[in-house]
Amino acid sequence: MTPRWLTLRRGIALATLLAIGGTLTALIASADRPDPTTAIEVAGPMPEIDEPSINDLGRVTPDLVRGKVVLVNFWASWCGPCRREQPGLSRLWEEYRGRGVQFLGVDFKDDEAAGLAYLEEFDVAYPSIEDPTGIVAHRFGIPYLPATVLVDRSGTMRMRLVGAQTETTLRGYLEDLLAESA
Repeated sequence: MTPRWLTLRRGIALATLLAIGGTLTALIASADRPDPTTAIEVAGPMPEIDEPSINDLGRVTPDLVRGKVVLVNFWASWCGPCRREQPGLSRLWEEYRGRGVQFLGVDFKDDEAAGLAYLEEFDVAYPSIEDPTGIVAHRFGIPYLPATVLVDRSGTMRMRLVGAQTETTLRGYLEDLLAESA
């Protein structure tokens, strides 16, 4: 016959293991799904970009973005959440392109041919540049993909959005930035 204290001890140990296991399972299940609402307020001037666009839409220079609200989206062809986010970005570009807003794409550490195929697949109509070494992402403080940085008309970075964003979320930020400068 097992003493009562040993049975109780075994029960507590089993309950503890089950609780830890449930917590670990929840953490592992959520690890690959960043919170789409992660927004970090940032400040400071937008890092200067002077690069040719890889989708033949001219050169991305400070003159292209001067005086505009800017949305800079960091993506890669191998990034699943980037692929889910891209159709909404393209729709928003069509909606805002005539309203003093400039979108820029940054293809992060991607194969050149795969990046071009991505741009063609999603019919991306705003300029994208290559970032084969990750230096552009580093200058913007990008921790992982997808990520979006919003810049006001004065050229000051305002928000860094980490993870795939919805059209509604991005529209809200764009409207706020446009209203500020009106």
